[in-house]
Amino acid sequence: MTDSSGWSSPDAGDESRSQYPQYPQYPQYPGSGGGGQQQPGVIPLRPLALGEILDGAIGTMRKYAGVVFGSSAVVALVSALLFILADMWVLEAIDPVPVDPNASEQEQFDALFEALGQTLPVNIVILVVNMLTQTFLTGLLMVVVGRAVLGRSISFGEAWQELKPLVLPLLGLTLLISVIVAVGTLLFIIPGIVVYVLLSLAPPALILERGKVGKSFGRSAGLVRGSWWRVFGILLVALIITVVISLIIQIPFGFAGGADIGQGASTGELLIGEVGRAVAQTITVPFAAAVTALLYIDQRMRREGLDRELARAAGGE
Repeated sequence: MTDSSGWSSPDAGDESRSQYPQYPQYPQYPGSGGGGQQQPGVIPLRPLALGEILDGAIGTMRKYAGVVFGSSAVVALVSALLFILADMWVLEAIDPVPVDPNASEQEQFDALFEALGQTLPVNIVILVVNMLTQTFLTGLLMVVVGRAVLGRSISFGEAWQELKPLVLPLLGLTLLISVIVAVGTLLFIIPGIVVYVLLSLAPPALILERGKVGKSFGRSAGLVRGSWWRVFGILLVALIITVVISLIIQIPFGFAGGADIGQGASTGELLIGEVGRAVAQTITVPFAAAVTALLYIDQRMRREGLDRELARAAGGE
């Protein structure tokens, strides 16, 4: 972050920490509840419970609604528009592959393989669009969470200025994680889950510590090691919440657009379906990104005493 108070990793050296004033006693903030707990922003500066992580994510979305939902909505709508164009222009060029019900298993397999080959262009387009948009949005929201924890305001322009030099490294990091997890998933699924959890904190480590791609991998693995089940459980709860919310939002759009959206659907049906998906993403993507960032912060408070550094940084304003 531009003002990196409190975010430097433990091995960054004393020089990065000594630039901030040292306080013999941390300030108390309204709403901290006493007991020496500081809460300048959306979370108390101490190791967090599951409910506090979820509340912090929701609090960030509420307090910074303009930046969070504004950027999320724009990204979701742009993504939806590109998906519609891919559906209309690429899928229209695909000739259906007839499959004889009396064909042999090998002939049916060949027909299926040919159909997959025809849909490959649109799948690549969707994958690229999704990776680019989600990487940008996730990085931007993690910058916002970094400010929210310290109780500091931030505009979209300020968030973008902090994220801009990290966009390409974050994109490379996301691509590497995707490939590694995909390979692990092909190896009977379990390895993919294990690796995903180990590397899940790499994006916030890269953004908030302004580090390197390789170092962010190590930082994530180090923070998760010994707490794998806890990190997995919190990520799983967040995933379940996002899936449920997404389904609740998209069901009405599904009924409005027809049940066969995406399978020979009309332009209007495709539009309704993508609008539903965009609305769902506008809410669920910020929540998931905030949970991941707060989980990273929580692990650092548990292992590295980050709460003390954040209290100094918040008190230095």
